[in-house]
Amino acid sequence: MNHFALKSKNVVIAGEIKPACIEVKNELIIAIHDYQQKLDCEIKDFGEQAILPGLVDSHVHINEPGRTEWEGFNTATQAAAAGGITALVDMPLNCIPVTTTKAAFQEKLDSVHDKLWVDCGFWGGVIPQNINDLDDLLNAGVLGVKSFLIDSGIEEFPPVEAKDMRAAMPILAKHDVPYLIHAELDCGSFNDVVITKEYNSFLESRPKSWENDAISLMVDMARESKEQGDNCKVHIVHLSSDEALDTIAAAKSEGLRFTAETCPHYLTIASENIPDGKTLFKCCPPIRENDNREHLWQAVTDGRISFIVSDHSPCTPELKHIDTGDIEKAWGGISALQFGISLIWTEAKERGFSLIDMARLMSFETAKFAGLDKIKGQIAVGFHADFLVFDPEHSFTITNEMIKHRHNITPYAGRTVTGQVQHTFVRGHHVYQQDEFINAPVGRPLLKGRL
Repeated sequence: MNHFALKSKNVVIAGEIKPACIEVKNELIIAIHDYQQKLDCEIKDFGEQAILPGLVDSHVHINEPGRTEWEGFNTATQAAAAGGITALVDMPLNCIPVTTTKAAFQEKLDSVHDKLWVDCGFWGGVIPQNINDLDDLLNAGVLGVKSFLIDSGIEEFPPVEAKDMRAAMPILAKHDVPYLIHAELDCGSFNDVVITKEYNSFLESRPKSWENDAISLMVDMARESKEQGDNCKVHIVHLSSDEALDTIAAAKSEGLRFTAETCPHYLTIASENIPDGKTLFKCCPPIRENDNREHLWQAVTDGRISFIVSDHSPCTPELKHIDTGDIEKAWGGISALQFGISLIWTEAKERGFSLIDMARLMSFETAKFAGLDKIKGQIAVGFHADFLVFDPEHSFTITNEMIKHRHNITPYAGRTVTGQVQHTFVRGHHVYQQDEFINAPVGRPLLKGRL
């Protein structure tokens, strides 16, 4: 059906929650009417349930092609739809091949046919060996690029040094795309920490100083880029250390194009509460203490942290070493793609946040960051008809059985949360309804310059 309307007494529009009727035709929002407006099309009335712009998650590891036993586009985008996410951006690893060349990117695009339940953009990667390939990769339609400053765990995605970034940043500035950085530097001396089944031993092995030093380095790189007239956009992914917040604030205040994100696991879990031997909680950088968590929330509140994304980083249960509890050997990464808004809303509403804030932190700002803000991230005329219908009062307990991503494991199993996704619409197509998927995948690749 290409012409219909949705209405609710609680719609998030232009920084307000108000009654409204949203008219949709040919996948776009064509008008926003008063709640009582009569129209010559079907009107779906969601009553008191909230209608938000579909969420945009700009940090998702899907691992296809090449490691689909970890995850794949079909299951990942189903989990996204179940979480109210209508657009996501896929990371350049841990797929095979990694997305560092135009040819590798084409392999990824060839793999998504008939598998996308939501729209999907793609990040490329910068490694020391591919600087000369960056122009072609960016012209092929990736939305930006990512590098590691530390071992990524994937041999074909090695870390970069300052000289590599100096070569890459003018190219990225020319294309006006963000440079995403996994900001940890192995500063040494912590290699002597023996990682046991105790979570604190893993935490000690990756101290805050690794993040702090890496972020200071990136501020220096951003400053140098600005002084040379490029002013490359630099973005810190999955910020964990509260000690780096002042550095980020100072970079912003001096006019550098410098941003940072954090993730639900850093905002909803404290290291004091992680049982020993529970490898599902392992991620890099690590989940830190409760005081650190509170400081991250303050930075979300005051804008030092720009938005919240999942960093969904799945693997097989075997690679998590769940049975042995071997934290050192376990692959690092949190699987929780479909539960992001429920996890964050449960905490945020107690801190005075509103659904307007949820839409800003998980849709508007993420769409803007990924360069999708002309079509995604808000309920406005001319935008894609992407909607999340949300019951902010409904509580439920996360179980392994309800998981839609490939492997039904998550550190959040058993946690009770408030706020549930009831329906998801992608470009006007009703794709998810109360734990069921509707029709067939309708998602499309989102390529820079071809939106």
